[in-house]
Amino acid sequence: MWLSTLTSDQREAMLRLAHNVIVSDGLLDPNEEGMLEAFRREMGVASDFEVEYLDLEGVEQVFPDRRGRLIVLINLCKLSYADGAFEIEEECLINEIRKAFDVSEVHFNMLQHWTKRLLDLEAEGAALLDLA
Repeated sequence: MWLSTLTSDQREAMLRLAHNVIVSDGLLDPNEEGMLEAFRREMGVASDFEVEYLDLEGVEQVFPDRRGRLIVLINLCKLSYADGAFEIEEECLINEIRKAFDVSEVHFNMLQHWTKRLLDLEAEGAALLDLA
């Protein structure tokens, strides 16, 4: 969501951050892997781009503007809900990113709740269309 507005360096960093979130709980869920591929397609990142761990040190410099930072946080929250549960390891990692991005806990909680409601509406819409 809004990932296409990121720069090419930010897109690669976003994929790596998403990878960090996926592996943070030690479980590789097919829904999470599918969402990672959806992120890749939305951002137009080549399929041969090697997605690997990204050290969080200096990550705020890759995303200097607030809008880009919020886009990353929204999509990482969306990814965290892909397997149906926002695991504690995922939450801790995203919280570290939130702090590096200098986003308040209150603002992050609003983003997280909005993302959850959006996912619920998408699921409801899929059910109404008999897609689920």
